[in-house]
Amino acid sequence: MANDSVLLAGRPVHRVGFGAMQLPGAGVFGPPKDRDAAIAVLRRAIEAGVDHIDTAQFYGPDVANQLIREALHPYASELVIVSKVGASRDEKGQWLGAQRPEELRAGVEANLRTLELDQVPVVNLRRHPDTEVALAEQVDAMVSMQREGLIGAIGLSNVTLEEYLLAKERCEVACVQNAYNVMSRDGHDLFERCREDEVAFVPFFPLGSAFAREASVHDVAAVREAATRLGITTAQVALAWLLAQAPLVLLIPGTSSLGHLEENLAVADVVLDDAALAGLNNVAA
Repeated sequence: MANDSVLLAGRPVHRVGFGAMQLPGAGVFGPPKDRDAAIAVLRRAIEAGVDHIDTAQFYGPDVANQLIREALHPYASELVIVSKVGASRDEKGQWLGAQRPEELRAGVEANLRTLELDQVPVVNLRRHPDTEVALAEQVDAMVSMQREGLIGAIGLSNVTLEEYLLAKERCEVACVQNAYNVMSRDGHDLFERCREDEVAFVPFFPLGSAFAREASVHDVAAVREAATRLGITTAQVALAWLLAQAPLVLLIPGTSSLGHLEENLAVADVVLDDAALAGLNNVAA
């Protein structure tokens, strides 16, 4: 991996990390199809230089965190684990909101337990767009847990520019994790503000929605053209485009396949030429 790094909560991490969302079973629910393969992917990621892992207790639930603990505990001192709170799952795997302060605390405590940590280095507050809980109330709950030492740093996820600005009035924001990719840039105003503020931006769904095949960057003509001409995969084109957007972009592509892991990590060394960037920049214009 390239040595290019970014400060995340004051700690340097490589710009290509690993997202644990794809480690559990189908629909991010239940045990993995191949537990040994999931463990091997995590260990290979660290061996290859990954020092930023994104997870959540509600991936599984518990499954992703338990796999991380089994594969990597005791954790390397340079590893920054980022989790998130604000959601839960029912017994059928349906996604539920868990937005109230007491639910946020329960989520942090569950992460501490399943990851076997005394403090989660970074916890993202995942804002549900339909919640009736005031953002200020949520942020204050996160700040309280940070002061107690349960959280090292506070991030935000699924927020608007207005919500980001409000949160910044109440705490230091370590990172923002929002949907963003070559074909979907609805949150570009927030992306630009993070760039101005030098706040790490972590795009989720970098290849399109994980739940809808029709919303895939693999089908975008400019992505396919660049991949063919440069001799790389469409996924590498889309991920490299994100890295080219700003120096504080951090990637967390996830996979349960060793082959895909190597492909994702190789993105750190991909350089898109001017023709590719011009075509990709015009996709959502």
